[in-house]
Amino acid sequence: MLRSVLQLLAFPLPLSSILSLVSGRSTSQCFTQPGDPRFPTAAELASFNASINGRLMNVVPSANFCQSLGGCSDAQWTDGNFRNDIIGAMLQYNWEQDYTSTPPSLCLRNGTVCGQGNVPILGVNATTVEHIQAAVRFAKFHNLKVAIKASGHDLLGRSTAKNSFLIWTRHLLNVIFHDSFTVGGVDQGSAVTAGSGVGLHTLYTLTKEQGKIYVGGTAFSVVASGGYVQGAGHSALSPTFGLAADNALQFEIVIANGTLLTVNSVSNPDLFWALRGGGAGSWGVIVSTTFRTFPTFNAVYHVANIMVNNTDQVAQLTTFHAKHIFDWDTLHPGQYFFWIATPPTFSLAITSLFPNTTISAVTAALAPFLNGITSLGFNVNITSGVLPVNDILAGATTDAGGTLRIIGSRLLPSSTYKTHATQIGEVTKQLFDDGAAGVLAHLVAGGQVSKNAHIDSAVTPKWRTAKTHIIIVQGWNESISPSEVEAIREVLTNTHVPLLATLAGPDGGAYSNEADVREPNFQTTFFGPNYGRLSQIKKAYDPDAMFIVPAGVGSENFDVDTLCRVD
Repeated sequence: MLRSVLQLLAFPLPLSSILSLVSGRSTSQCFTQPGDPRFPTAAELASFNASINGRLMNVVPSANFCQSLGGCSDAQWTDGNFRNDIIGAMLQYNWEQDYTSTPPSLCLRNGTVCGQGNVPILGVNATTVEHIQAAVRFAKFHNLKVAIKASGHDLLGRSTAKNSFLIWTRHLLNVIFHDSFTVGGVDQGSAVTAGSGVGLHTLYTLTKEQGKIYVGGTAFSVVASGGYVQGAGHSALSPTFGLAADNALQFEIVIANGTLLTVNSVSNPDLFWALRGGGAGSWGVIVSTTFRTFPTFNAVYHVANIMVNNTDQVAQLTTFHAKHIFDWDTLHPGQYFFWIATPPTFSLAITSLFPNTTISAVTAALAPFLNGITSLGFNVNITSGVLPVNDILAGATTDAGGTLRIIGSRLLPSSTYKTHATQIGEVTKQLFDDGAAGVLAHLVAGGQVSKNAHIDSAVTPKWRTAKTHIIIVQGWNESISPSEVEAIREVLTNTHVPLLATLAGPDGGAYSNEADVREPNFQTTFFGPNYGRLSQIKKAYDPDAMFIVPAGVGSENFDVDTLCRVD
């Protein structure tokens, strides 16, 4: 399948077809656009393509790609693995659309017209460091807007960009294990170095073969060495081992001048600080990351499913959970408390991972909570068992994609659960009453995340006082108009997220990888007191602001498309 995908995408690149994708000219304050004098000519594109062994590709939206196949089945369209192998596809394809231009530029699955939208116009399928370096230097010489993508699992749409030049790292798949990884002559213990195309699922399988485990998430299409770790990286193992960024030992990264840097606590320590929590897509193109590993172990998985009939019951159960959330702290679980609107009902799935313990211990810890739910009159369906932790975390075989979805979020402090448990239930009810599609609470903080407050990194301090990370989900179908889409986005930004923020306290924080890209004060919400230092490091390593993403460091100086400066 991959070979056929690449063959279909690697068609010739006539300049006339590229020029037809966009209109208008840039100014000296803008990245170069087709039609500008600095935009590469057909001859320059051909020469560059030859220099990188024919890795230059025309990039099209996922719906356009499916049209080239004669159509995609529903199974293909929604399969995250299939979408991963399409250079222009995003997991959630609303990020491929440009709803706000005049006229809008859309390429919807069932549409009759296909615009380029927010999809890059050219891309490099980079399989070596040299390909990345050549792409960065070519983009810099021609002043091209750069987008960086591994899998397209980007819930803020930062790995795609209008009229841009894409560097695709999907096929950087090297994995190296270290029995003893040293930095500056100091032994950091066992570790694994993963290329920036290696998915979490693959890495779980490979670490299991070595008798190891690392800190990673559960989404199949996420890569370890990309935006995940740059944003902080939460995990069901975070209460036990900390965030992914807490366990990153070294990066290899190509920065804006095309230089490959080794970045750790000794070499380029300021950039090492920034790469751990300073946001995705802002610092360069990551080639690989080295993560600390731990001896693997068995874990207990526990899933409780409950169906309720109305939002009053949603509030009741959410409050009850909030009052019991500290019951099992001594077992250091990761837990996902997910409400989904399933009109006319609401479904709750509570999925927990308890590391290195027994079912009897888990049953005892959960008994007050689960027995209490039953006494309230709710039916609870439970599934549990013991498996190697790698197998539990690698349980998903794909991610659902091809939908139109946006999210907002906040990190909720432990103090909120101790003093305002009832308010957590009330806010969840209000969100559903106001049309939210889902409210997803992640118990992925506390424990070692809090204990790691001494680690000097760009991770927002709000992670160190948090108990949960809560996401609001909203979506739409492709039949609605761009103005209706904008209305939904406005409700998320101006109503739903501020309501959730009342639980987070003054200057509440959010996880920058799973949040509203329109956060009005993203500098504080995503990065807190670290933003000033991040801005200075950005100027040192990317003085011309080559790597700019929405809601990323320095983006306040650019327009909404991050194509032109406004400062």
